[in-house]
Amino acid sequence: MVDALERFAPLPLQEDYDNAGLQVGLTEAEVSGALLCLDVTETVLDEAMENGCNLIVSHHPLIFHRLAHITGEDEVQRVVMKAVRNDVAIVSMHTNLDAAVGGVNYKIASKMNAKVMGSLGGHKEATADNGTVVSGNDGVMALLKAPMAADDFMAMLKEVFDVECVMANELLRRPIQKVAICGGAGDFLLPEAVKAGADAFVTGEMHYHQYFGHEQELQIAVIGHYQSEQFTKEIFREIIERSCPGVRCVLSGINTNPILYF
Repeated sequence: MVDALERFAPLPLQEDYDNAGLQVGLTEAEVSGALLCLDVTETVLDEAMENGCNLIVSHHPLIFHRLAHITGEDEVQRVVMKAVRNDVAIVSMHTNLDAAVGGVNYKIASKMNAKVMGSLGGHKEATADNGTVVSGNDGVMALLKAPMAADDFMAMLKEVFDVECVMANELLRRPIQKVAICGGAGDFLLPEAVKAGADAFVTGEMHYHQYFGHEQELQIAVIGHYQSEQFTKEIFREIIERSCPGVRCVLSGINTNPILYF
């Protein structure tokens, strides 16, 4: 099953700083069930065990920075220790899934009922273990089915992604149809979105000063890191059900967003 995930988004597609792939455990074990999630926390691990799942597939890696020791002094170490004790394997597909065709940015476009028309930012390729060459890009350009007024566009984002507030620049006074998309921390692609002639740029995070200078050039819409990637577990389910139809998939019901809105 891990092979199926890596054929969809080969590990060489990940960024140099990333740590995607097998985090804990052995891949040879027979899978009793796969819990699919965005983040791996102690609560999520408990959820997997309660559902009889001995595999967790996450988007964000549990082990992102090097572990000098495992003593249980923080949550990452405690999860590693508990997963090992209970024979739960953990696999993460992070920036390789961000980049892969059909990955995170494609899912965002699909939720917006928009059709991906092209790529945005840097292009990369990787060869999967079956010899298939998989393409990847930093972001995508997508076309809404029909032009939308900026306030209607914001309302759609709030509803579809369950966002309490969209962080935006001045509302665009022309219709929005061509949308640049980059899930997670995608503000580095703002210049590329402008260059591509996008009407709007949708991402999860953006620095304060980047909102300046684009009034009536394009609509910036920042919906939150968690909110932009929350549907990643649906991608995992689609891959697993297509390639390993006998594996039981459980979508985590836990909201792991550490940011609260008051």
